[in-house]
Amino acid sequence: AMVSRSLHSRAARQDCDVNCAVEMVMPLVCNPGHVLMFHKHMNCNCVHIELHNVRRIYKRRHGLRPLGLEVFCSENDFCSDIYLKFDNTADRDEIYYYIATFLENHMTEHTAESYMLQWQRGHLSSYQYLLHLNNLADRSCNDLSQYPVFPWVIADYTSPRLDMTNAATFRDLSKPVGALNKERLDRLLARYRGMPEPSFMYGSHYSSPGYVLFYLVRVAPEHMLCLQNGRYDHADRMFNSIGETWKNCLEGATDFKELIPEFFGTDPSFLENRMSLDLGRRQNGSLVGDVVLPPWATDSSDFLQKHKDALESQYVSEHLHEWIDLVFGFKQRGSEAVAAHNVFHPLTYEGGIDCDRIVDTDQRIAMLTQILEFGQTPTQLFTSPHPQRITPRFQNITRSSSINSPDAELSPGNIGEDSSFEDLTEESRKLAWANMESLKPVSRHKIHKEAVTGIAVSRDGSAVFSTSQDSTLKMFSKELKEFQRSMSFCNMPLSSCLVLADSKTVVCSSWDNNVYFYSIPYGRRQDTLMGHDDAVSKMCWFENTLYTASWDSTVKVWECTSDSSSAHKRSQFNLLGELEHDAGVNTVGLNPAGTLLVSGSKDGTVTIWDTSNYRTLQQIHCHSGTIHHMAFSPDSRHVLSVGADSCMKVIDVQTGMVISSVKAEEEQRCFCWDGNWVLCGGQSGDLLLWDLLTNTVTKRIPAHSGAVTAMWMSELCTTLITGGEDRQIIFWKLQS
Repeated sequence: AMVSRSLHSRAARQDCDVNCAVEMVMPLVCNPGHVLMFHKHMNCNCVHIELHNVRRIYKRRHGLRPLGLEVFCSENDFCSDIYLKFDNTADRDEIYYYIATFLENHMTEHTAESYMLQWQRGHLSSYQYLLHLNNLADRSCNDLSQYPVFPWVIADYTSPRLDMTNAATFRDLSKPVGALNKERLDRLLARYRGMPEPSFMYGSHYSSPGYVLFYLVRVAPEHMLCLQNGRYDHADRMFNSIGETWKNCLEGATDFKELIPEFFGTDPSFLENRMSLDLGRRQNGSLVGDVVLPPWATDSSDFLQKHKDALESQYVSEHLHEWIDLVFGFKQRGSEAVAAHNVFHPLTYEGGIDCDRIVDTDQRIAMLTQILEFGQTPTQLFTSPHPQRITPRFQNITRSSSINSPDAELSPGNIGEDSSFEDLTEESRKLAWANMESLKPVSRHKIHKEAVTGIAVSRDGSAVFSTSQDSTLKMFSKELKEFQRSMSFCNMPLSSCLVLADSKTVVCSSWDNNVYFYSIPYGRRQDTLMGHDDAVSKMCWFENTLYTASWDSTVKVWECTSDSSSAHKRSQFNLLGELEHDAGVNTVGLNPAGTLLVSGSKDGTVTIWDTSNYRTLQQIHCHSGTIHHMAFSPDSRHVLSVGADSCMKVIDVQTGMVISSVKAEEEQRCFCWDGNWVLCGGQSGDLLLWDLLTNTVTKRIPAHSGAVTAMWMSELCTTLITGGEDRQIIFWKLQS
């Protein structure tokens, strides 16, 4: 709503909490004025904004300097409600923190990593994700020198039909526009190598006010006239044809421009001369009218729809991360940019020049004008390779043969290879997680004298096993609802347990440095594996291979060479590998296919290993203390870890990037997850249901009177068993 200019009177300024001189930034013009902050609203140049309506605020660069502030009163709008430029950073920050303090309970803060996780898992479209990245990288539709930038995605503008199953239809997203034509690139590189410092490959940028208005002249002619001193550009240099523009971007000596968001939107007016503007006559005699579309588009709306479909297509989904690396990521600067042929003029980069140090006013204004007109490289958002998007062809889940993982169900006959069964199982899991807030306790049993450390279940679901710091293994009958056996192998705490696929053997790890094999049919210890110099903290099993983690700073890999279900023949264990760490290993886990291993150490380091050759794939120091628990997502693309620092981290397996990090109110000791949702056992004894896409707790469920220390979930995710420091085991069920 507009307010009267009297608000800017001396009296109004005296009544406000904060008063700063600003300029309101609009395309190609900045209007001077004041911003007045009152208790519940702000005013600037007759624009009135109620603070409770503000949904997003962003600090902005303007002219490559940290002077801007942009305010949005809606969650998803492309354009903001107001963009302000301050005289100095201190004034900008004062207004920012004034608004942020008011909004701290009303506004969710999003990071590039949180948006990345949503996009990677298919909860954000590529269009939405690119808008968010542009926003976080200081791009704004109010600032033509930093207008949002989108990629050319299609390379075919001549065919009568657009074939999105053919890779040749699409642009190579791993290269900047200037490197798409090898002959032109060779010429540019020859000039670059002979150029004195500071050298650059491209003399023009991929985004500038001129390029933006080149595309938008039919809807914003006044801006073009302002930029061109009252004239339109020469008719043959206007935006006449999609195909011609693409051809010139491939072959032109100085044309390396990318696209703008309007090419993927729903409003085709920028492609049509609806105002009947006199845009000139071309050399061939034709008048400049509507933009000429490719043969595969029936009209401008059809073009936009197919263009957007291309952006969301399988090919682009699999390769968009490569373009993000160039524009927002680790190939934007330095040696990686040189290797990727992605080096632009130094004035386009933040930090390339400090205008405030230029004493001469005329020189400073000239330099700022050059920066604003030449184009600016987005703020760098990522410094390591961007993960690839998870597309349907990658979502093949291979079942693990260890029944101790969250892939086991409490009923017989659930293991099948039929694809229809797999689909049904997957849908059932999704339904269960969507309904996880309805989790209710069924029964509670105090069968240990100390904290529970591990829970495992037999294949048919009839027997539940638990280990404890009281050094015992307990066998509990689910049907009889009572414990049937108690076994003790040593006088030291047992740290974990698992049931082998034959449902005849339970394996227990112990603080006495040993691993014990217990025969269920014969009710006695069957074997002892002595292989570590300190406590064995955790184990995992795949087919005939056992992985044991220890506080002696190793994970050892053992091959079982005999039938461990036999009561008369002792098993033979061959040491296949010893994976060394810099600190004691507290937890270990396998992906469902058994091809990847992840280990978590006491020094907060996560290490991902290739089980085919025991080589390190990724090593990330991401916690400031001991890692309690970690596990792969069902699709093996991510690892989730929780630690003593109360942090929860999501790591991309492919790149090693921490793509989500959240600090909880308390330590999370154990969890089950499906890639999007996490059910955690906290230090307080409660179960917490986390939505990883928003990093928020959606449900807190009272459970134990001490920390939750062990957790097991059935394959269909409808049954849960938890153990805690209160010595209890609790059975849970989803309510239908």
